[in-house]
Amino acid sequence: MTNSTGDAGTGVRRRMPHARRREQLLQVALAEFGRRGYHETQMEHVAGAAAVSKALLYQHFASKEQLFVEVTGEVVAELTARLNAAVLAEQDSMEGIRAMIRVLFDYATAEPDAWALVIRHLDKPEVGPELREMRDRLGGAFADLLLRRRRADPKLSAEALAANERRARLLVPLMYGSMLSMVSWWLEHPGTPRDRAEQMAVEFIWLGLDRLRSGERLPRP
Repeated sequence: MTNSTGDAGTGVRRRMPHARRREQLLQVALAEFGRRGYHETQMEHVAGAAAVSKALLYQHFASKEQLFVEVTGEVVAELTARLNAAVLAEQDSMEGIRAMIRVLFDYATAEPDAWALVIRHLDKPEVGPELREMRDRLGGAFADLLLRRRRADPKLSAEALAANERRARLLVPLMYGSMLSMVSWWLEHPGTPRDRAEQMAVEFIWLGLDRLRSGERLPRP
């Protein structure tokens, strides 16, 4: 295979600039990792999909591990930046949750390969620290939303705030798990209006949290 591009009708072949080729390989690798998963994706899959030789791929990335790190690093940086901007723009906790859900729906719609990669690997710590870091950032953003008003309440004792912090850590994985699942379900059921799916996610999270905050609990078995 060749690592050159051609000008139509001239027979002249030009080598793709290094930066452009690297970006192309990252995009192809993103699609392959999203479709196959980290463990099933091999360097030859990426090279074949990019129509380059394995030797050229190895000139840019020394290993599959390095390639995956760079792919996930870009995904993490972009998605967390979007989530942080959405949350910071809202003062109300419920509106912050609504904004986060909207960002996830937007991202999954606009970046299906990146979304597939996130869903496949977010809870698989063996594939590297980048997605673990994103999971932690996502959890931190949720905890901040849950605790925003309590942290600002001067009447709340240190002991009460610590109890709220512990409760938030338990709730966080339930929250982001339900949101990610709702977005993925909606992608597979495009006949469902997006606004309805978003509203259901908000209500599921917020109303459930409200009942917990009011002290409602099920009896222990």
